[in-house]
Amino acid sequence: MKNLNILFSLRTYLLCCISINCLPSSAEVAATLSTSVGSSKMNILFIVVDDLRPELGVYGVKQVKSPNIDKLAQNGIFFQKAYSQAPICGASRISVLTGMYVHSTKIYGIASKKQEQLPHVDSLPMHLKKNGYNTVSVGKIYHHNDDDTQAWSKPPFRAINGSGYVTDEAKELVTLNQKSNPNAGTKGPPTEAADVADYEHHDGRVARRAIDEIENLDRTVPFFLAVGFRKPHLPFTPPKKYWDMYNPSLISAASNPYFPDNFTKHTMNNYGELRNYYGMPRGRLEIAPDVAQHLKHGYYASVTFIDAQIGKILNALKVNGLEESTIVVVFGDHGYKLGEHKSWVKHTALEIDSRVPLIVKVPNYNPVIKSTRSIVELVDLYPTLLDLNALAQPEHLEGESFAPILKNPKLPFKRAALSVWVGKRYRYDIENQIVGYALQTDRYRYIEYQRTVTEQVVARELYDHHKDPTENYNVVQKINYKSTVAKLSKIMKEKLMIQKKRSDVK
Repeated sequence: MKNLNILFSLRTYLLCCISINCLPSSAEVAATLSTSVGSSKMNILFIVVDDLRPELGVYGVKQVKSPNIDKLAQNGIFFQKAYSQAPICGASRISVLTGMYVHSTKIYGIASKKQEQLPHVDSLPMHLKKNGYNTVSVGKIYHHNDDDTQAWSKPPFRAINGSGYVTDEAKELVTLNQKSNPNAGTKGPPTEAADVADYEHHDGRVARRAIDEIENLDRTVPFFLAVGFRKPHLPFTPPKKYWDMYNPSLISAASNPYFPDNFTKHTMNNYGELRNYYGMPRGRLEIAPDVAQHLKHGYYASVTFIDAQIGKILNALKVNGLEESTIVVVFGDHGYKLGEHKSWVKHTALEIDSRVPLIVKVPNYNPVIKSTRSIVELVDLYPTLLDLNALAQPEHLEGESFAPILKNPKLPFKRAALSVWVGKRYRYDIENQIVGYALQTDRYRYIEYQRTVTEQVVARELYDHHKDPTENYNVVQKINYKSTVAKLSKIMKEKLMIQKKRSDVK
């Protein structure tokens, strides 16, 4: 009750701080609030969904059927402005699990492993394990299944290796694609709609294994159960019944299927991840409208498939009497494009590739307001979960606890989120490397592309979300935004410098 009184006593002061200049930093908020609101160790169900953007019913996308996630959000809180630290799986997940920004981990892609690059850093599961938790990994948590293996109380579980296709026809197309495309790997068709049970797919087996873990847990110690789903990552292969839940003719195309005005040569990519699937146009040929609609249908069906699996796991918590002692977190590892900006998948510094759904439910926390527009980052999850359980915070953490928002969703938290994108051709070439740093405030998306060696800014972008919420006009050169660019550039430098100083100390 003491913490709650502190929150409300500061509410008036904090809500008046609404401009870029006067909004207190998250560090100031955290220091003032003394945010250790937890008093005992709660269980943690930690669900990460690959390539899930805020394309859910609870986020206002009524076309998408996501009843289980929507219900969870209505019993907890969902974040309207949550941001990933990188628009790529490996880098984002390592940032989440270490509580460090991407420019501190120096892991920008999917090739590197946490245990190789940051062996001295205790990950979230390792820290919890050291504090008495039974830590279990089911499905895709890190990009690499064999990463950070010592952090888990038992070997991580991955359901299926290989392409993940069910039908012989799709598997044959994998072989055919490999013959004509040196970058095919295990990629066959971008979609499949087999009339099979959920369990025939990786994510169905992940859900079943997660339920088994819940049913057989040692109730004498708290658990951290991390569950990772592959879909809606390509290929879009949910069982047929999920495809049948949608009328494809009612699925709307992207509202802005064109490049932003005044975009830079660093802004967009050629979405090679999709182009390497069988039958997709090569080079720079565009996706035909009917194909685009089919792909979006597949994405929606995949989201509904995953929602069903999450529903099964949440029901298992309830049936086993664990619902009131378990924190539940559901989030996407980064954003995604479905034809917006004449592009697909992720891999840009634009907001659409870093904004994610984030839903948190904490036992006995039941705010009247179910959503918040306070800016948070996925790097904040690690310290928040420790805070809720009154656990010590490791010195290496760069994120900050947003536990106060769970009590008061109107509470301002951070004035800006930071994401980093490094294109593949620059990722491992330090001498020529160009890094895209993206700063997100309540109103603006500001991007600087910097040379790593010299810190020279080679390009900039600015999007005014009050006038242009889908980022179609880069206004960085407009004279009336000159002072805004200067302010945002200063904030970005301060944020980067703070993290650099922290990293130098570690």
